[in-house]
Amino acid sequence: MLIELAVGDAYGAGFEYVDKDVIHKYNNLEYRQHPRHLGTKPGMYTDDTQMSLAVAELIVENKDWTSVNIADKFLEAFKRDEREGYAAGFYHFLKKTESGDEFLKNINPSSDKSGAAMRAPVIGVYEDIKEVLEKTEIQAALTHNTKDGINAAKASSLITHYFIWEKGQKKDLAKYIKSHVKGDWLSPWTGKVRSKGWMSVRAAITAIQQTNSLAELLKACVAFTGDVDTVAAIALAGGSVCKEMKKDLPSWLFSQMEDGSYGRTYIESLDKKLKQI
Repeated sequence: MLIELAVGDAYGAGFEYVDKDVIHKYNNLEYRQHPRHLGTKPGMYTDDTQMSLAVAELIVENKDWTSVNIADKFLEAFKRDEREGYAAGFYHFLKKTESGDEFLKNINPSSDKSGAAMRAPVIGVYEDIKEVLEKTEIQAALTHNTKDGINAAKASSLITHYFIWEKGQKKDLAKYIKSHVKGDWLSPWTGKVRSKGWMSVRAAITAIQQTNSLAELLKACVAFTGDVDTVAAIALAGGSVCKEMKKDLPSWLFSQMEDGSYGRTYIESLDKKLKQI
């Protein structure tokens, strides 16, 4: 799940908010350099994956699920491996913040954008849906303590939960989420995905329900245009644990992913630990 999330993020990073004609020409399942974000090279992941790694580490380390522990993990993951991809304001906030307590004291948690949703899929590993929703809300409220921000995160974590714990068929995913989280999750998404969290999640749900393989899914996520790395990260995490989805991502999307201290090998090892939860 984590490695597919990272593949979706890294692939989508080359197409985030680029012109539609560029996507039509180059959406061919090969990593691509973004025309403006030159610090993120082909095969590098962004904040979507980095924050997901922080959440996953908290899970496998079995630490208390407290706001300060979560904030400490966000800072730890960022400071050991600073990278582009974060919103400018949040990036500078992380740069100058030294502890979880300081994070909680100074953060403005009023966002309704996609940050809380993009890091939520890994929480779906818990079997108890009440635990999934409670832990998702706690982590979301640190930065996105708004109705839409929290609901988007809950819907995101339920995508993976639904498939991991075999709650139903792919065609009924949106209905399941609608039964547990307020929001319009049933209407298929069309067109550009902008910055609101619920937009990325709804687009991910639509792409999962309308495709039958991970390769199709990844291309469909990018074809929406807009905030496609977040859509692809959420959707690929869900699709990777869906038994109805053919696992046909090209091998080079894995082999060409960055493999530094917290790259592909580290992500795959963390993935294995998550499966033991």
